Amino acid sequence: MPTVIRATGEAKDMTLDELAAFVEEALKAGVSGDRPVRAELSYSGKIKQVEIALTEDDD
Repeated sequence: MPTVIRATGEAKDMTLDELAAFVEEALKAGVSGDRPVRAELSYSGKIKQVEIALTEDDD
């Protein structure tokens, strides 16, 4: 079973729709809304990848 949910932008940088789908998937998986999100950013500050741990043990 995966310990994190991870999402990347289909065309390099994430769109708002892709980010919203990531949040929806995390909430459906039962991830608490106060859990920290990790993000990888491009040099221009755009989001390339986000991930969130499914359990507090994996934070």
